[in-house]
Amino acid sequence: MSLNLRRHFIRNPLFLVFFYTVIFSTVTLWFVYSYGMNCTDGQYQPHPHSWRIKEVEILKTRTEGEEMNLPWIYAVTPTFSRPVQKAELVRLSSTFLHVKHFHWIVVEDCEVRTKLVANFLQGCGLNFTHLNVRTKQEYQLKKTDPNWKQPRGVDQRNAGIQWLLDNSKRLPTGVVYFADDDNTYSLQLFKEMRTTQKVSVWPVGLVGGLRFERPIVSSNGEVTKWYTIWEPRRPFAMDMAGFAVNLNVFISHPEARFEIRSRRGYVESSLLTSLGITLSDLEPKADNCTKICHVERKNPIVFGGGRRSSEVTRGQKPKTL
Repeated sequence: MSLNLRRHFIRNPLFLVFFYTVIFSTVTLWFVYSYGMNCTDGQYQPHPHSWRIKEVEILKTRTEGEEMNLPWIYAVTPTFSRPVQKAELVRLSSTFLHVKHFHWIVVEDCEVRTKLVANFLQGCGLNFTHLNVRTKQEYQLKKTDPNWKQPRGVDQRNAGIQWLLDNSKRLPTGVVYFADDDNTYSLQLFKEMRTTQKVSVWPVGLVGGLRFERPIVSSNGEVTKWYTIWEPRRPFAMDMAGFAVNLNVFISHPEARFEIRSRRGYVESSLLTSLGITLSDLEPKADNCTKICHVERKNPIVFGGGRRSSEVTRGQKPKTL
């Protein structure tokens, strides 16, 4: 088309009317559809799909309201200086960041809080409290001692309990869990423990010389005994990571603590006994203690493939979540 012919069309009034009508109609239709309105009989009506937008907003508001009512989880983690300390804390925080309503109480075994841990916590993105207490001299492990010779992390866990009690009037309701820094935790574990009324329990993998330890639950849902090869007659023959306690239980027993002078393997029992807990108070989680959602990481030694007890038979071995 020649330049003169193009100018003819552009200057033609009918062409201009047609051109601007098309532009106006296109913009109008886009505006009406985008803002969820229809034009019928000269009146604007709600777009037929606008109810879906409102429903999503209602569901979002309801979900946020339910989350506000979630009990908090207070995880107490003892830690001490070593080459892998920060690596372990980073790994833990990567899990904890996925847990809603979570407060991390990190307690260092030292005279003065270290810059390494302080700087890490400041940037980890979690709600946290940073404490420190040095283990009593007579209970400190020597470099040549095996790690089982003295109970570890006792004074640090007790410091975490004391902080919770000192601040209980301003803290939301929740559950206390003792999360060591060298273990691995499934996110499902925190969903399980959040509904704890007194003390909840579950299996723990790669611990006590077995592939797993667990409470044995009767047909009516009560814990009756323990699957373990180490001191099965202990009042609560389970690992530190195998239970959680409702904060209100600590508030009603403010003197309850871990006993550092306990016999080997009895530290957990010393706390639960001082809280007045009995077997009938225990709440089995993880499908009646048939699934594993926590694993010990520290160089496990497994005897006999984890089948040293007649309690574990075909169909009874816990599954890993």
